[in-house]
Amino acid sequence: MKDVIKTAVSAVLALGVAVFSSAAGAQDAPTYANIQTSKGNIVVELANDLAPASVANFMEYAEAGHYDRMIFHRVVEGYVIQGGGYSQYFNERAVRDPIAYEGDNGLKNERGTIAMARGDDENSAQAQWYINLRDNAELDHRVTDLGPIYGYAVFGRVVEGMDIADAIGAVETGEAGPFDAEVPLEPVFILRIDPIDWSTEE
Repeated sequence: MKDVIKTAVSAVLALGVAVFSSAAGAQDAPTYANIQTSKGNIVVELANDLAPASVANFMEYAEAGHYDRMIFHRVVEGYVIQGGGYSQYFNERAVRDPIAYEGDNGLKNERGTIAMARGDDENSAQAQWYINLRDNAELDHRVTDLGPIYGYAVFGRVVEGMDIADAIGAVETGEAGPFDAEVPLEPVFILRIDPIDWSTEE
């Protein structure tokens, strides 16, 4: 009887470990999102394991409809395209409290990555994000003899639609709204952002 009880307990413990491992694996598995723009779709793979706060923040804004009909308000050809902050009329939507800095997660601002924009404070990222059109090592977190130099938190990468990002990066820009330059003269819209099951995509 004792052997039976031990066997049953072992089986329960093993099941518990398996369920926990499965849940942990699901939590660390990448999330995929489709950024639907007026130029076409950009699909991004988001790094839940290395940038959990940034990914959760981005997806919460997306699923709340915060990004719907916003514009890419900053476009620098061969550098970055940035959005998530302004409507066509340069109105700003309400944002939540800033998130903690994750720029030291080991991910680099390489071509095709998506990262959080922020202000001067490293812990000031809210809703805005950008896609790197080239390798931008100067935006990476690094540590020097004088201490850390805070960068910008990469939280994913483009897996489809980089040609769309490049096309957005090539539009004509100039002065508009509160900005002296780098604003598309013809608005490029973020129509909506949705989570997708990339494994089932054609």
